[in-house]
Amino acid sequence: MLAILMAAMDNTIVTTAMGTIVSELGGMDQFVWVTSSYMVAVMAGTPIFGKLSDMYGRKRFFLFGIITFLIGSVLCGIAQSIVQLSIFRAIQGIGGGALMPIAFTIIYDIFPPEKRGKMTGLMGAVFGTSSIFGPLLGAYITDTLGWNWVFYINVPIGLVSLAFIVPFYKESLSHSKQQIDWTGAFTLVGSVVCLMFALELGGQKYAWNSGVILGLFAGFAALFVIFLFAEKRASEPIISFGMFRNRLYATSSLLALFYGSVFIVATVYIPIYVQGVYGGSATNSGLILMPMMVGSVVGSMMGGMLTSRLSYKSIMLISAVFFVSGFFALSTLSSDSSRLLLTVYSVISGFGVGFSFSVLGMAAVHPFDMSKRGAATSTNSFLRSLGMTLGITIFGILQRNLMNSNLESAFQGMGGQAGMNFGDTREALSPEKRALIPPEILNKVTDALSSSIAHTFMWTLVPAALAAIVVLGMPGDRLLAARGEASKPRG
Repeated sequence: MLAILMAAMDNTIVTTAMGTIVSELGGMDQFVWVTSSYMVAVMAGTPIFGKLSDMYGRKRFFLFGIITFLIGSVLCGIAQSIVQLSIFRAIQGIGGGALMPIAFTIIYDIFPPEKRGKMTGLMGAVFGTSSIFGPLLGAYITDTLGWNWVFYINVPIGLVSLAFIVPFYKESLSHSKQQIDWTGAFTLVGSVVCLMFALELGGQKYAWNSGVILGLFAGFAALFVIFLFAEKRASEPIISFGMFRNRLYATSSLLALFYGSVFIVATVYIPIYVQGVYGGSATNSGLILMPMMVGSVVGSMMGGMLTSRLSYKSIMLISAVFFVSGFFALSTLSSDSSRLLLTVYSVISGFGVGFSFSVLGMAAVHPFDMSKRGAATSTNSFLRSLGMTLGITIFGILQRNLMNSNLESAFQGMGGQAGMNFGDTREALSPEKRALIPPEILNKVTDALSSSIAHTFMWTLVPAALAAIVVLGMPGDRLLAARGEASKPRG
């Protein structure tokens, strides 16, 4: 739970500090890589660490995840540019790739079915609670000590976590000997990285028909085809297609992909919206993001508790209604929208997403025994990370292009201001620089920013609607029907 606290709080601290980081380091056109580099590393490590934990035990790789995360945190604190920060966030991501899936797998190893709902809900509550205090703590630290300290705060939490886990966590000595599918791991991650770079650089640094972009798309296609062949031939594939024959596992994993791709957009762009449109310090962003996190905590806890009474499908139907409604509401934002309205929309969105934190992990593990739980949990987490990675990349490109188009239209006929580019808008995120911008110019910038973010939220309705359709295809399995396991806790 302490490790979950550290990893979850780090994400929310960074998002609320992002406006300040960009205003100091620059790189408004590259800031999405601070998040996406972390997600790529998480995505790469998650399935591998899941397999390794099945083979050699959870504890050693859980400890490795904490130590690596702490090293990455210290490096992030000393970063001097957006590029450096993105690289060091990737190191953090390697640690995160071990932390999140193994933490939830440990629950399924120790507790029987009738207690998993309560414990997973509790873990989800810790995840959500850290998300509540994260924005406020991150905003306060950013405004008082500087954004560097939002990374250093992980160190004491991680050290306390290590102090408890090393002597007190006793795990089963029963492990499953398997082979790691290194070919599948490298080709899958390589294909996703090629796709991300092609989308990010295309139309910006390189033309879409340039050799570099075409080569990246070709690399994506080639590596993905190799990955598919490797998975069919591997004795223990990194992503077992056989597991997807189970409809509950397939639908819950697909939902993790869609939910992750949408939720990450809200956590990144709501703070940017607040600082860019309303003005003020990072604390304003933290206060506005907090309601969404409160909603996610309530949704996560409610989802965990309802698993003992309702089917996974029924719970996720409730989730889908709030999920789609919340992001539709966010798509209606404008530069004139009130803070109260944004708060209400954020609570609805967070509540809908919160169910997925506790329910989808349980649904993914439900059909399998202990020897497959690490792989099942890690694959589910992998797909959520993949969704978040692709979401922040694709929707980040979309928002950037919309912003450029809006600025170009807004400043036509204004002489020298017509050449304003997207990077200049970082001044609107800094209270000191914002005060120096003439009101007529600032209004055009905030209108362009709010419109681009609102239209980005509108496009997130595509994966949100697909998620709702997938929920309808879920079977009616319930938690306590799982495999007739004994009710006595193990471990």
